[in-house]
Amino acid sequence: MSCFILMYVTSFSQSISSSPYSLYGLGSVYDADYGSIPSIGSSGIALPSDTFINNLNPASLGYLPQNHFLFEVGGKAIATTFQGSSRTEKRNNFQFSHIAFAFAVSKKSAFGIGLRPYSSATFKISGLKLPVANSSEYYTLDAEGSGGLNNFDVSYGYRINKKLSVGIMGTVLFGNITDQRSYTISNSISTIDKKTNYSGVRADLGVQYKIDSTFTIASTFKMPSQVKATKVQSVATVSSSNESTIESDAASDTDDYYLPLEIGFGISKRFRNNLTMTLDYEKSLWSDTNQSELYGNFVNQDRLALGFTFKRNKNLRSYWDGVQYGAGVNYNTGYLEVDGKKVNNAAISFGISLPIDNTYSALNISYSYGQKGKIGDGLIKENYHKLSLNLSLDGIWFVKRKID
Repeated sequence: MSCFILMYVTSFSQSISSSPYSLYGLGSVYDADYGSIPSIGSSGIALPSDTFINNLNPASLGYLPQNHFLFEVGGKAIATTFQGSSRTEKRNNFQFSHIAFAFAVSKKSAFGIGLRPYSSATFKISGLKLPVANSSEYYTLDAEGSGGLNNFDVSYGYRINKKLSVGIMGTVLFGNITDQRSYTISNSISTIDKKTNYSGVRADLGVQYKIDSTFTIASTFKMPSQVKATKVQSVATVSSSNESTIESDAASDTDDYYLPLEIGFGISKRFRNNLTMTLDYEKSLWSDTNQSELYGNFVNQDRLALGFTFKRNKNLRSYWDGVQYGAGVNYNTGYLEVDGKKVNNAAISFGISLPIDNTYSALNISYSYGQKGKIGDGLIKENYHKLSLNLSLDGIWFVKRKID
C-alpha cells in the first residue's frame, strides 16, 4: 500500500530518525561507523585495528598493539530534505553515534566493547483516509510512534600467526517502540495505545588474512537471530452513544522479529605506502526470515562500498604530513520493498583524520551526501547531508617510565 508512505510526508518527526521508512520493522537501521570509516564509504572489513577501533570486523582486534587502550566517542549532524510528488520538507538532527573502547590483553589478542543505537522508529500521521476492506466506506487514521533499539556488543580478536586473525562478537539488542493510533469511522473512534519491548542476542564471526604486507582479504558472518517482543496495550472505543474500554494496559506476547544471515567480504590494498584502497561487499538474506509488513516486504539486500585513504610518507616533517585524507562511495539496494519497488540508498563521502599528539589519537571529520528512495511510485525521496565527528583517543598502559 504505497500511498500510505506517500501521504506520510504530510508530517515528519524531529526525533533521532525522521525518515518515513522508520515505520517498518524495528525502524531505520542506524549506521554507526568508527574512526575514519565514515569517510571511506563505510568500507573497511579488511582493515586492522592497529590505530583505531574497527567495528566492522572483530578479527581486526588481533592487530591492536600491546599496552594500548583505545577509546572512542562519536556523533552525527544530519540535514535531510524529504521530497514527495506534491511537497518538500526539511529536517535537521544531531545524533549520538557510539561510545566504545578496546584494549590488548596480549601481543596477539584484544577485547572491545561498544554501545550505539541499532535502529530508530519515528512516525507521525494525521488525517490519513484509507478504504475499509470489502466496503465502499473509508476510515481516518491518526498515528504517532517513537523509540528504537540499542546495540551493546563485546568483541574478541586473536591473531593466530603473522597472516591470520579471527574474531567473535556477541551483541545484545534491547529497546522499545511506542505506538498510539486512532481510527475514525462514521461517528465512532477506536484508539490503540501500544508499547512493544524488544530483546535479543546475536553472534558475529570474522576473519582477516594478510596475503602480504600490502594486501589483506577478510570476511564476516552475522548469524541469524530472533528478537523477542512483548507488548502492553490499551484499546478503547468512543461513539456518540457511549464510551467503552476493551483493554487497559493488557500485557501479551506479539510477533517476534527476525534478523537475517549477513555475509560480508572485503579487501584492503596499499599502494606505494601512502594510498590504500578498501572494497567491501555484503549480502543480507532478509527473504529467508519469511516476515513481512502490512505496507511492504523484506527482501534480500546487497551493499557495495569502495574507499580510498591517502597519507604522506612516515617521515614526518610537519603536522600536515601526519594527516590522513579519505573518500568513498556506498550503494545498497535496501531491505524494504513497497509495491514491488526497493528503497535503495546511495552516498558519496569525504573526510580527514587530524592526529593528536604523537599517539594514535585523532579527530576524524567526514562529510557525506546521499539519496534514499525516489519520487513517484508511492515512495518518498530523501536527500541528506551528514557530518560525522569521531574522537579516537589512545592511551598506553603498564609501560615503565624511562626517566624518573
